[in-house]
Amino acid sequence: MKKIITVSAVVIILALIIALLFYNKAKMEKMSKVDFATSIPVTVTQVTSEKLDDYVSSVGTLIPNREVIVGSEIAGKLVGVYFEIGDKVGAGKTLAKIDDELRKYTLDNAAANYEKAKKDLERYEELFKQNSVTEAQLDAIRLTYKTMESAYSSADKQLRDTWIKTSISGVVTDKKIEKGSIVSAGTPVATIVDISSVKARVYVPENDAFKLKIGDYADVTTDVYPGEVFTGKIININAKGDEAHTFPIEVLIKNTGAHPLKAGMFVKVSFKAAEKSESLVIPRATLVGSSKSPQVYVVEDGIAKLKTITLGIQVGDKLEVLSGLNDKDVLVLDGQVNLKDNDKVNIVKQGN
Repeated sequence: MKKIITVSAVVIILALIIALLFYNKAKMEKMSKVDFATSIPVTVTQVTSEKLDDYVSSVGTLIPNREVIVGSEIAGKLVGVYFEIGDKVGAGKTLAKIDDELRKYTLDNAAANYEKAKKDLERYEELFKQNSVTEAQLDAIRLTYKTMESAYSSADKQLRDTWIKTSISGVVTDKKIEKGSIVSAGTPVATIVDISSVKARVYVPENDAFKLKIGDYADVTTDVYPGEVFTGKIININAKGDEAHTFPIEVLIKNTGAHPLKAGMFVKVSFKAAEKSESLVIPRATLVGSSKSPQVYVVEDGIAKLKTITLGIQVGDKLEVLSGLNDKDVLVLDGQVNLKDNDKVNIVKQGN
């Protein structure tokens, strides 16, 4: 009998314990549902005050500072070619020679005629002083002298033009002739590029282009030299944009021996468009909707209030706030997807 009573007591106690557990579980679930329904978990961050610099960045291509196609000024047969592709040449360097035999004869004849005409003019001027010749005769001799002088100058230039020279210093990038070739006036001989300095040509949207001016400095980087930053200066902002409303801008960069830049390389150019004083800054992640109609949730006394703000510049993932917020305002950083205006929130984490 005692055994039956003991077993019954144990069963009753177990039943009470199980019932109590189920009751507590139901109560907790009910409380959790109420909490979830009335309080949404969010991560928050604070509005900060920072000094932002307005940077404009664009990717472009390097081009030579100067590029010249050297051509022949006269026709003739090439009797000498004195360069190869890749050669470094100085201004005035002779690249090729045209046969000059006939032009030497022409110059000698022109020189003789010029000297005779010069002496005749001197003689006639003396005779005119003595009234031995008329003014008309003197004018005729003067005309002959001018004609011979012009013929001599032309023959002299023709002979000098048999030496084909470069007008700039640089590197030969193209060779278009060989010894023995017959060339005409204007025939291209070689292409010379000056890369003692190079130009980065980039295309900048119109809103950014009007923030820049000639003389502004820029930072130039390339994947060829990781971590190396070259300093450039804006030398040209094109007055005409293209159909995409971008404007070509040229930045001059001095080439260095340690890290030589070559025409055709891709580069990234960053312009410091403006230096700003301290302003209110928020993370890009706090933004609700588009940047054209920016809004954020501000947490006040556990309530998320949707506020419309006005934005300034964007630097990386930071946004400048021109109006609508105060310093140290608490914003919802994560969890906005579940929020509506004036919802209760539960701050579960403080973000950066």
